[in-house]
Amino acid sequence: MKTNYINNKAMMIRTIKSVLILFAIVFSVQSCEDRLDLQPEDARLTADAAFENPEAYKQFLAKIYAGISLSGQEGPAGAPDLAGLDEGFSNYLRLYWKMQELTTDEALIAWNDGTIQDLHSQVWTSGNEFIRTMYSRLMYQIALTNEFLRQTTDSKLSDRGVAADLRAEIQTYRAEARFMRALTYWHAMDLFGNPPFVTENDPIGAFLPPQIQRADLFTYIESELLDIEDELAEPNADPITYYGRANRAAAWMVLAKIYLNAEVYTGTPRYADVITYTNNIIGAGYTIPNVPYTHSFQADNDSNGAQNEVIFTIPFDGLRTQAFGGMTFMTHAPVGGSMNPAEFGINGGWFGVRTTPTFVEVFPGEENSNDGRELFYTDGQEKDIASVSTFTDGFAISKYRNVDVDGIAGSDTSGDHTDIDFPMFRLADAYLMYAEAVVRGGGGSMSTAVGYINQLRGRAYGNTSGDIAEVDLNLDFILDERARELYWECHRRTDLIRFNQFSDNGVWQWKGGVQQGSTTESFRDLMPLPAVDLGINTNLEQNTGY
Repeated sequence: MKTNYINNKAMMIRTIKSVLILFAIVFSVQSCEDRLDLQPEDARLTADAAFENPEAYKQFLAKIYAGISLSGQEGPAGAPDLAGLDEGFSNYLRLYWKMQELTTDEALIAWNDGTIQDLHSQVWTSGNEFIRTMYSRLMYQIALTNEFLRQTTDSKLSDRGVAADLRAEIQTYRAEARFMRALTYWHAMDLFGNPPFVTENDPIGAFLPPQIQRADLFTYIESELLDIEDELAEPNADPITYYGRANRAAAWMVLAKIYLNAEVYTGTPRYADVITYTNNIIGAGYTIPNVPYTHSFQADNDSNGAQNEVIFTIPFDGLRTQAFGGMTFMTHAPVGGSMNPAEFGINGGWFGVRTTPTFVEVFPGEENSNDGRELFYTDGQEKDIASVSTFTDGFAISKYRNVDVDGIAGSDTSGDHTDIDFPMFRLADAYLMYAEAVVRGGGGSMSTAVGYINQLRGRAYGNTSGDIAEVDLNLDFILDERARELYWECHRRTDLIRFNQFSDNGVWQWKGGVQQGSTTESFRDLMPLPAVDLGINTNLEQNTGY
């Protein structure tokens, strides 16, 4: 099995790498800030020429997947997808991580690049370049999927004389592309609420996309995922073919996510649906592996046993997916002070990201916790943060390491880029969502929920000493347990908003721009639509408060 995962990760990465030449032919995009769908005036001819090669369909799909891990056509810099911000900064996963983590108690950053400090302070404006580029990246990703769907209609395939066996494969590719679009629209709905909305059926070129309301976008995402469910591969399908690709369980995971947050998105709770879809995932053959928690965040997490828990992953390879975003950022940026970069399989730390005392205190015993998920680095670090710009103020976190279980560094001998795959969806999250839905009255079984939680805590503690009883399972416990299990995996902002702890309630150091922290305005539960897009697209109305 280990060999299968290694071989298939390499296959996925090779496909991503080979897509770049094709994509340069099919698509010519520099920025998506002014409109959602962009292509050359002669795209019909160039696209038909590109798709003469039957492999082009798989390669274009690979570009859609690579839209989360890479930020351009050459990497780590050169021919960027988006203009206007350094290519490393404009990486989808790096930006999404900043939106979900730097805005919360789990992370803050020492750097003073542009308006990056405004994220943790929660004083951002509609001119914030990191928020603007996250928005642009989302819109660009949607444009990719729309174009792929335009190029793979029955009529297009008939015109090109595509053989029946390839047409059958392309139907699966189309379902995967629609999944990726639904995933992106979920991120847009969660961050921005009411974004512009375009599908493959809308005009191309000089077209101002209409704005969709959050509840309507929720309905669209739900309908798309339900519609493609049976067209995606079975959960735990052949890892040689499907590693790093979306399957049915990935669609169930996004459905469970939107249902868990449905009361935020639409005003109507859907916790019974959370139970339904987490049960589907839990029954699909994924397991909490009998390996340490740390294995899930190492260079060989595609083959060291941790992969048995992962429902949807973003593959990275130190030689073939080089970008200064994604896992390269998430491994280098937290290393500094007295930390030894070699122990992290990298050539140096970036002296950037740490955590707050509030998050440290989520662990019983804090830096001396018996919980194996506590990965604080404290040598030379102060728990309290007197200065945001001083790396040694705030405990560091050693969660992501570009070494395998034997301590051997990843494949990039320069030490720049990492082999760590990002586990976007893990079984642990499904367990925690099930438990939360039970507590919130969605049905299910309290004893089953406790059993799931104790599986996670058994891995964390190495025995049953961390087990809880039914009386312990309440919403406060669940929020803290989600933090302990899922920190720095792009969940925290969404969780805090659902628990009403993000803006006008929760307080942590340097929130509000003051050391002791303060509450902020509730309208910050949504990000602002970028001022530049509002100036171009007269169909858009700004979110309240900005």
